[in-house]
Amino acid sequence: MKIICIGRNYANHARELGNQIPDDPVVFCKPDSSILQPRNPFVIPPWSQEIHHEIEFLVRIGRVGKYIDQKHALSYIDAITVGIDFTARDLQNELKEKGFPWEKSKGFDGSAVIGKWILGSPNKNYQITLLKNKVIAQNGNTSQFIFSMEEIISHVSKFFTLKKGDIIFTGTPSGVGPITAGDQLEGRLDGESLLSLNIR
Repeated sequence: MKIICIGRNYANHARELGNQIPDDPVVFCKPDSSILQPRNPFVIPPWSQEIHHEIEFLVRIGRVGKYIDQKHALSYIDAITVGIDFTARDLQNELKEKGFPWEKSKGFDGSAVIGKWILGSPNKNYQITLLKNKVIAQNGNTSQFIFSMEEIISHVSKFFTLKKGDIIFTGTPSGVGPITAGDQLEGRLDGESLLSLNIR
């Protein structure tokens, strides 16, 4: 099982971080050790002073595929949910300034929070919402994607064979921000709560 992430897939998020709108999907990976186990709190690592939350729409792949045509791409999805891509923004900025890969800032232990998987129609638009301490912090819709779900799956499958159980994080809308110990986060998909965790 692998975790594939798409960066800068909402124009408003790219702009809020001062990034250019990409011509192709920005792809990076997280190791399976980045998955935060269910019911565990997220513990802020001692080596970062600026961990940001990023709520995302997630899809799970249900069968093997390579060089997937866009017209067949949605048939490879077997479940959907929301998740959080925790990012050590201070470390990421430092690595980017040096021209180094920034996997350490994205793939560290516990940085991938995965909500409850549900069945859904992958060809409809979904509202994703993150509440921090019961106040909306991020709110976006998959209709705002720069690259559609079909484009993402087709593009990724050119470079990585997709296998059953693989997970794709599809990008975050604007509103990313820092977390602090004591915060409580909740992720919703079309108003349904699928994710909840405490920050320590």
